[in-house]
Amino acid sequence: MSEEEVELEARLAEQDEFEPPASFVEQANVSDPGLYEEFGENWPECWEHAADLLEWSDGYDQVLDDSNPPFYEWFTGGELNASANCVDRHLDERGDEVAIEWVGELGETRTYTYEDLHEEVNAFAASLRDLGVEEDDVVTMYMPMVPELPIAMLACARIGAPHSVVFAGFSADALATRMNGADSEFLVTCDGYYRRGEPLEHKSKSDEGVSGVDHDVTSVVVDRLGDDYDHPTIEGDHDYDSLVADHAGETVEPVPRDAEDMLFLMYTSGTTGQPKGVKHTTGGYLSWAAWTSQAVLDVKPEDTYWCSADIGWITGHSYIVYGPLALGTTTVMYEGTPDYPDKDRLWEIIDDYDVTQLYTAPTAIRSFMKWGKEYPEKHDLSSLRLLGTVGEPINPRAWKWYYKHIGGEDCPVVDTWWQTETGGMMVTTLPGVGNMKPGSAGPPLPGLDVQIVDTKGEQVEAGRAGYLTVQKPWPGMLRTLYKNDERFIEEYWAEYSDTDSDDPDDWVYFPEDGAKIDDDGYITVLGRVDDVINVSGHRLGTMEIESAIVGVEGVAEAAVVGGTHDIKGEAVYAYVITEDGYEGDDDMRERIVAGVEDAIGPIARPEQVVFTEELPKTRSGKIMRRLLEDIANGEELGNTSTLRNPDVVTEIERKVKGD
Repeated sequence: MSEEEVELEARLAEQDEFEPPASFVEQANVSDPGLYEEFGENWPECWEHAADLLEWSDGYDQVLDDSNPPFYEWFTGGELNASANCVDRHLDERGDEVAIEWVGELGETRTYTYEDLHEEVNAFAASLRDLGVEEDDVVTMYMPMVPELPIAMLACARIGAPHSVVFAGFSADALATRMNGADSEFLVTCDGYYRRGEPLEHKSKSDEGVSGVDHDVTSVVVDRLGDDYDHPTIEGDHDYDSLVADHAGETVEPVPRDAEDMLFLMYTSGTTGQPKGVKHTTGGYLSWAAWTSQAVLDVKPEDTYWCSADIGWITGHSYIVYGPLALGTTTVMYEGTPDYPDKDRLWEIIDDYDVTQLYTAPTAIRSFMKWGKEYPEKHDLSSLRLLGTVGEPINPRAWKWYYKHIGGEDCPVVDTWWQTETGGMMVTTLPGVGNMKPGSAGPPLPGLDVQIVDTKGEQVEAGRAGYLTVQKPWPGMLRTLYKNDERFIEEYWAEYSDTDSDDPDDWVYFPEDGAKIDDDGYITVLGRVDDVINVSGHRLGTMEIESAIVGVEGVAEAAVVGGTHDIKGEAVYAYVITEDGYEGDDDMRERIVAGVEDAIGPIARPEQVVFTEELPKTRSGKIMRRLLEDIANGEELGNTSTLRNPDVVTEIERKVKGD
């Protein structure tokens, strides 16, 4: 490292607040600090700003109907169609402009203009109707990152049929459970897809799932693998390409949907083990996805925007499909992994397509750090205007690496907190307005009342940990859990509320995350409230300890769990991945322990630090801490079938026993 680079690293390490670049503020969609006050004083009518981003076939009568909390309704009386808003209304001005840029695992590309997208969405909407899909029928999709997935979603929205996307990495049983839960009689799936250049068969898993459904299922199969795989055909199967060809050139008029009609179901994990069918509606959800895309991600029609999530998750719904397309921009889809065929794959795509925004996960950023800055340095990333993170809190060191090596210190970084249930972003900086604090998501968005409270529901002092709560409704919120209003109230609203009350002020949304707030109103999310280790009566958040560990030079990623301890009750066990060029030796172990003690105190000192090449992760990139707890406690390992790297669990267990 040159002397200048050393000085720069030192300055970045010490800096704990960053201003957005003046050049960004000048062109930002939102740059007026008065927006917070304006939205607060004009609530809930302030959300007309979001509704105005959409085209309504029939105007709404009321912004918010809060007469029956917590079953809030937004833009009541209004009618619109999500497919028309994402496709049709852009045709006159942007018909020849690119809507979707798709990059395949093997390097293939497909480009869909808005006119192309309109033609194929109409053809598939006509196909679905021909197969018997009617308004309000739930259509399940079990597909990887191929263009036919957003096309199918928009085709369903066009005819008023809610969709339920199941992540392609989920098991056949998971598919069957979700189709049974949604009473879904229609499935759109595919023959397979590619990972690291190899074809992965998907159809037999899909067929196995269908065999577990309690009713007949009509399936549409996308041919992704071509000659690489001759997929089986069962009764009820239809070929996607043939259907689209048969209905080519047909036009399906978009069905006007009430603002409160369901747009989609998304199943998410529940505390009881049964997945929860989160219901999102057409008007509130679509306006929220569009407004947050414009205000937080600074999306403009002329952009080439990339969210690297999978559409199988809510992030992909809101920020690959509905938000960007509602704003008429170009959205990038990538089928593969970030390190195939080499570790510069993402930077190559940004360079090739002049990507303007990158919205990715801290898990990915930590991998980029581990691989080294030489990979992004091989490419021109100067087209980037904004960076974002989603999925979990990002530690300050990873934030600063992202800011420097990917954004060149010229791009604001928006660290966003939200959930499947919220529909879109809730806590983050507005990049054209507020300063950024690495490690802190930021203040609540304008118009949101987010408070950090104690067990009595009272606001905690600055710097103290508490429970993150949302005190007022917002347009993108879930409306209920599918066919289970009682569970909806029990899981999200009963914690601090009088459930017999019809006063909306008595109802508080509790997302089960811990957080703390500083004197400037910036919120740092500490993780799930059950991600807490009780050491000698002291409750320590795993996220806080992990952040301290990753703050140590040479550490790429860490996972912390609690293990039983005869004296302390629980002790801290840390599983650590080092960056390339650093050894997981005694010196590193000592520096990690010292880093935790300096950041939190001796009470958080790890009982054991285990170095590993990988951490056990699900196919969505989430660390499976339950298995690490089993290893720490010397217990029999639970189910590893949902892991993308199950062999690593055995290797970690061997290392722990060896230590």
